[in-house]
Amino acid sequence: MIILQAQVDGLTTRKDRTVKLTFVTQELPPKDAGQLFALQNELVGLGIARNGLTDDDVKLLRESKFGVDAIPNQKSQSKRIRDVLYVLWRQNNEGFETSEAYYNHKTNEILNHLKSKIED
Repeated sequence: MIILQAQVDGLTTRKDRTVKLTFVTQELPPKDAGQLFALQNELVGLGIARNGLTDDDVKLLRESKFGVDAIPNQKSQSKRIRDVLYVLWRQNNEGFETSEAYYNHKTNEILNHLKSKIED
């Protein structure tokens, strides 16, 4: 677990309705910087507290099970896929009159691709 002080530098919403957070830290020791670089593009747990994390906060983070589906009031993976496909359909409907028809076609493409990877 990496615990460090940081300043919230930016907060933006994205097309898929996720939120992008940007943090700025003081200069980090090479070990800490390396650990952070190793986490790029990974889903991680994140605890934020105005005056630093207490021992109880750290304990809660260590015991927590993270994942979008496990967090109350968050989108499931299937909802996220549906939302992204809807945005793609709005940008280029590829001849599909409804987003539902587009969704069905694209998810079938994904399923067929995955099934092709299954060994007999």
